[in-house]
Amino acid sequence: MQTINLTIEKILMGNSNIRNPILVSYIAKGILPYKGLGSGIKRALDKWTNIEFINDQESCLFTAIIRRREISVSGKMSGKMSGKIVSYIMENADITIPELAAVIGVSERTIERNINQLRKDNILRRIGPAKGGHWELIGLHYVQK
Repeated sequence: MQTINLTIEKILMGNSNIRNPILVSYIAKGILPYKGLGSGIKRALDKWTNIEFINDQESCLFTAIIRRREISVSGKMSGKMSGKIVSYIMENADITIPELAAVIGVSERTIERNINQLRKDNILRRIGPAKGGHWELIGLHYVQK
């Protein structure tokens, strides 16, 4: 395997090697969605910059450590409902209002009311249309645990 020449510095610059040929074969067959071969680490870093990489060449092991973040919200956001909505959106930016209502166990109107407040407080915004768009969290301050 040629991964010995692939250092963390080279990976961060955008270089890549196919490390899982089975996944590549599923992509080629159209079974898995294609997001750009070799772009996974770059896309992960675009979404979450605090990723630690360990390159253990002796054991032929490459590790990426992604630590969870604790949310401390700056602004007027308060209450358990808003916190739950933000948590679910952090896990899945494509989640819909009906899906949020179902997983939290409240009405869609309750979700809409809380989302409107989150938008008003510049904590949340919708990118794209209701169908096919996604949520974006803004105005949050993250505290690393």
